[in-house]
Amino acid sequence: MDKLIEIKDLRVDFALRAGTVQAVRDVSLTINKGERLGIVGESGAGKSVLGFSLINLISKPGKITGGEIIFNGHDISKYTYEQMREIRGHHISMIFQDPMMTLNPVLTIGTQMKETILAHMDVSEKEAEAICLDKLHKVYIPSPEKRLKQYPHEFSGGMRQRIVIAISLLTSPQLIIADEPTTALDVTIQAEIMDLLLELCETENMGLILITHDLAVVSEVTQRIAVLYAGKVVELGPAQEIISNPKHPYTKGLIAALPQMAGGKKRLNQIPGMMPSLLDMPKGCPFEPRCTVSLGKCKTEIPALACLDGGTQAACFMCEGGK
Repeated sequence: MDKLIEIKDLRVDFALRAGTVQAVRDVSLTINKGERLGIVGESGAGKSVLGFSLINLISKPGKITGGEIIFNGHDISKYTYEQMREIRGHHISMIFQDPMMTLNPVLTIGTQMKETILAHMDVSEKEAEAICLDKLHKVYIPSPEKRLKQYPHEFSGGMRQRIVIAISLLTSPQLIIADEPTTALDVTIQAEIMDLLLELCETENMGLILITHDLAVVSEVTQRIAVLYAGKVVELGPAQEIISNPKHPYTKGLIAALPQMAGGKKRLNQIPGMMPSLLDMPKGCPFEPRCTVSLGKCKTEIPALACLDGGTQAACFMCEGGK
């Protein structure tokens, strides 16, 4: 398959008074054209920072300090602000967590959608409106001609999220980064939004990076999963293989903590302890202080991603047979 975006040893740091926060540490991932990749992990694992860095939306004091982001053969991590404007929103779109914060409350939906089109495409106002109506149809917004004249507060949460998705589709991007796109929605609407994203990826042949903490959702939508912990990828592989046969102790803990895995118990399973401070990382494996199967060298050495059975990779000495 053709590579769409290739992340090589990406590193993102935040320079604070207390020290340097290593939010993303030497992450390497490849997404092919039309492929769907899920990025999962606890809050603070670096998922959103990784997503933002791909379109250079990292605000100061954050900065990409190492690595490459190769998109269509070009390293866009070195692009200027003006160069990134051509990429951002045109070739790569992003769906943010809260649709009410994404949409401008004082502008109509039509105005916001047309602005996006006219910023990236050489079309007339009438052509821009036709594109808007087409995309609203694609996300199943009823009476789109009427909706273009309405304001965000006149829509429900699910409808607002559909509009945000429609905006992300306006320029027919090659890749969509969806950062917790169903966080503020109820369960029924969550399922509808995820079904919609899956359908659009298949019909439009778009790549998708789905950032979420919900393993159940990611297993149904994505083809591969990357598990992040303390800014590093600790497991990577086919979605169904990782869900059914996880290798890394952290991935096993995440799956065991799902409510459906409790099996009638009064208490849910949980991973003991908490993620280490990114200002004071352990010398060895970042998961070692919480791991129940750690070896002696886990305290002093950082395991690299190693290929295992089933097409997965895991950064764990125990996964390698304790060698």
